[in-house]
Amino acid sequence: MAELFADLQGQSQAVALLTAALEQQRLAPAYLFCGPDGVGRRLAALRFLEGVIAGPHGSPAVRRRLKDGNHPDLLWVEPTYSDKGSLVPASQAAEAGVSRKAPPQLRLEQVRGVSQFLARRPVEAPRCLVVIEAVEAMAEGAANALLKTLEEPGGGLLVLLSAAPDRLLSTIRSRCQSIPFARLEPELLQRVLEQSGGSAPGELPDPPELLALAAGSPGALLEHRQQWEALPEGLAQRCSALVGGSGSSSPLEALALARDLCEALDVEQQLWLLDWWQLQLWQQRPDPGPLKRLEQLRQQLRSYVQPRLAWEVALLELSGVKA
Repeated sequence: MAELFADLQGQSQAVALLTAALEQQRLAPAYLFCGPDGVGRRLAALRFLEGVIAGPHGSPAVRRRLKDGNHPDLLWVEPTYSDKGSLVPASQAAEAGVSRKAPPQLRLEQVRGVSQFLARRPVEAPRCLVVIEAVEAMAEGAANALLKTLEEPGGGLLVLLSAAPDRLLSTIRSRCQSIPFARLEPELLQRVLEQSGGSAPGELPDPPELLALAAGSPGALLEHRQQWEALPEGLAQRCSALVGGSGSSSPLEALALARDLCEALDVEQQLWLLDWWQLQLWQQRPDPGPLKRLEQLRQQLRSYVQPRLAWEVALLELSGVKA
């Protein structure tokens, strides 16, 4: 059974719990895989379901089908954006050119689809299987519908993935067996990245802010690297210089920076830059003023305020000009 989870690194407690469930064939109707993004929750779900379908030793064919998302008895659900009357999964939004001004959601119609899927007879597997990613991203109606599904799961099996389980209804949490996932230690983090091809021995170290943002998550570090490498050259440095304490930034420089930020980055990239900038400011000098102003800007960007105007006002204030 151990080989089933051989590629899941640093999650001994989760592996022990899932292995015991498979070996004893005592499967709960629903599981809550809770822990940071990027530490292996998704991989663990795939391996666990492989064990449910194919037995203790797994199956290369089943593994391949689960990875490709073409097993008839698996429904994989993720938050979506609403675009022109259709729902676009978050993982496909950038390629589809969907506006991402507001975060994606798990919607009522998606949860209803889960209930319908679980009510059908399985085609090949012993039972119907459902994985719901970022389950905390549910509106109230969807959460209530999911609770009803958990109360009457039938013969199916649900795996809920959450990086913020405290945001779920307590009644949802109580109906799931919790499987905890932990952040990785720095040495293991580096080893996982090297094994996955995300890092090579001898390459330049990551900026310290990226390592701090990743907080022990290989997946998060890879995502932060992509965001960092996508930034136009010099843009991050101009942000740092604006609140560097020299008092040399002029209103024209602040306005030009706001223009360049909005022309070069979509809103999701702007929100990521705010994460990086807040962390850098806190590490340099934990002055709450600029940190609070950037947090206010974040809320404005998520509330459909015109981005360039929001940036202009914020950057003028941060540069010492009363807008």
